Amino acid sequence: MRVVRRVLKAGAPGVARTGRAVRVLAACLPGVLAVVSLALCARGVERAVLPAPGRAAAARPPVAHQAARPRIVPRSAWLDRTTGQSQPPPRYDDKVVAVFLHHTDSPNGYRCAEAPRIIRHLYAGQTGARGWDDIGYNFLVDRCGTIYEGRAGGVDRAVTGAHAQGFNHRTAGIAALGTFTAGVPVPRAMTDAIAALAAWKLGLADVDPRGRARLVSSSGLSRYKAGTAATLPVLSGHQAGYRTDCPGAALAARLPAIRERAALLQGRTLSPVRPATGKPPGPGKPTATGKPTATGKPAAEGKPSAGGKPSAEGKPSAEGKPKPSATGKPSAT
Repeated sequence: MRVVRRVLKAGAPGVARTGRAVRVLAACLPGVLAVVSLALCARGVERAVLPAPGRAAAARPPVAHQAARPRIVPRSAWLDRTTGQSQPPPRYDDKVVAVFLHHTDSPNGYRCAEAPRIIRHLYAGQTGARGWDDIGYNFLVDRCGTIYEGRAGGVDRAVTGAHAQGFNHRTAGIAALGTFTAGVPVPRAMTDAIAALAAWKLGLADVDPRGRARLVSSSGLSRYKAGTAATLPVLSGHQAGYRTDCPGAALAARLPAIRERAALLQGRTLSPVRPATGKPPGPGKPTATGKPTATGKPAAEGKPSAGGKPSAEGKPSAEGKPKPSATGKPSAT
């Protein structure tokens, strides 16, 4: 027994050190286990977050049909201090659901560097002799395909224009610089720019350029009585809503191709919507209500008012002047 006690006493320091090591290890074990548990938990969460390959596409929201914004030259490039004048704040709609195409009924033989001067002249005529508060068109495009900002308020916003009597709300007006009556060549650069601009502007509200839009007339001087709902091509010529030859027969003939080009720029497939011509039904053909018309003029919903007489582009009749704004200067209706 004495030998055993002596051995134990002789080994006591080693045993003590081993005991302390065990106690230290035991104290550290919960922390080590916590780190290991945390790593395993994180790995499990990572696996849970990663979706199954077949479910990834279904979980994503549908992509809107938007087109790239084309280069747009700001107003400051054509409106100088001597020409510009004070005007009321811009007015806005909730969105743009249709585009009206115009021509400016001005000479075609200009150099593209002269476009700012031509736009400035148009602005001076509309705000001077006619007393409008700003240029009526939202955008203007020259023969080289350069796009200019027209009416003030922001190119990416739904600015209420003064370009289509009765249909200025929820629409944008694009004017082609020149006169494009029957037989006049229409530059390809111009129509490509118009298509790109329409694709971008309509794409902001995911509107197909080949579709049709329901618009409500705000003036009996248009083709439709005030308060009448009209269903028109999304991308229309001015003559679709007003008794005029604008945008000219040559440019109007390019509308179907412009619509298709704009739709492709939005990433849409070919012709999911039948391109509309904007023409009223022919004699004896049924309208949307099922009733035939005698003369081919729009019936019921599309009945034109009796007072709207044809006029040259940019020359409204006396009754067609815009309503006065808060500043006393006429504005769009």
